[in-house]
Amino acid sequence: MSLQGREVILGVGGGISAYKSAELLRRLQDLGLQISVVPTRASLNFVGKATWEALSHRPVNENLWNNISDVAHIKSARIADVIIVAPTTADLLAKFAHGIADDLLTNIFIASSAPKILVPAMHTEMWENAATQKNVQTLRERGILVIEPDTGRLTGDDVGSGRYPEVTRLISEISAFLDLTSDLLGLKVLISAGGTHEAIDPVRFIANRSTGKQGYAFAIAARNRGARVVLVSANVALADPQGVEIVKVESAQEMAKALSDNFSDCNILVMSAAVADAKPAKLANQKLSKSDYSSIELIENLDILKSLTSAKKKQVVIAFAAETGEDSLERARVKISAKGADLLYLNDVSEGAIFGQDETEGWILNSSGDVSKFETAGKDTLANELLNLALTTRVKLGYAND
Repeated sequence: MSLQGREVILGVGGGISAYKSAELLRRLQDLGLQISVVPTRASLNFVGKATWEALSHRPVNENLWNNISDVAHIKSARIADVIIVAPTTADLLAKFAHGIADDLLTNIFIASSAPKILVPAMHTEMWENAATQKNVQTLRERGILVIEPDTGRLTGDDVGSGRYPEVTRLISEISAFLDLTSDLLGLKVLISAGGTHEAIDPVRFIANRSTGKQGYAFAIAARNRGARVVLVSANVALADPQGVEIVKVESAQEMAKALSDNFSDCNILVMSAAVADAKPAKLANQKLSKSDYSSIELIENLDILKSLTSAKKKQVVIAFAAETGEDSLERARVKISAKGADLLYLNDVSEGAIFGQDETEGWILNSSGDVSKFETAGKDTLANELLNLALTTRVKLGYAND
């Protein structure tokens, strides 16, 4: 599934293993997920509210009766893309199975239509109790993932089934259930988006038609696949994607500095921004009058992509070319070689096509000269396809183990 909002409710039940969910929260954050913790009141005997707020960077509410006018349980239920309850006690299993809603967590759980994942953890006798097993069966029949607990050391000297699973296994099973891909985990993806503005005077500037949609689609796709994402955004009127570091710039010069500051330790560079090739030779300090517009002298901007690739070490570089005319493919072949890019996406923007649209079509080129047609599809689909190719390129170039 696609988790565009990346909003996860992490419910915490009142068991001794509640402390282990702190690590689970961290690992979920590593995947780019945004976590809101909803502990039961009983769980706060084991891990306090301050801990969850510090780890999630969000306020924590466990009381159904706080801020009644906000209708917190309905609001949370509607924005949640997935609900994970870890640990899930025998009491919570029974309540979820029988539709009992007597606190904030159980109200959110029942009100939400999002996918749900339960992580039971309790003593062996409680886990193997016939009523508990019947509740687990009922929940699984409803499409809820109930993860089998581990067998091992429990509270005190007890050993048996019912142990909170290792977090690595939880992440694996959660990812498989939600069809999440975390193949960019541990990598830094640097992305440019939007179109630069080159000032003529305090009022006017030279601009282009880029809206930044493709770059933002890359940022969301890379984040969803576990990457640390730095998005250098030029004059974009889109909502900031959560879980992404955003650097706002205006001009080509500002973009060049932001990209240069982040390039050395990135693994993949995506240059999807439309950078102005030229800028006014002189910036007027005051608004120019109409009579001053007989001509504007232009000077060439720094070739940002070429300057970055000249310092390239083990980065995979994805370039973009917006062309018009019959020889656009040949110009793209020249560009990928001249710029030192590993991959290049070419789209024909004749008559304003592609800019501002949700879909794109074009050609994908690699540095070996191979060309493939990319048929009309969403910009998010293109982003994931190019990220797939970037990972393949990393392997071919021997970067994957660094």
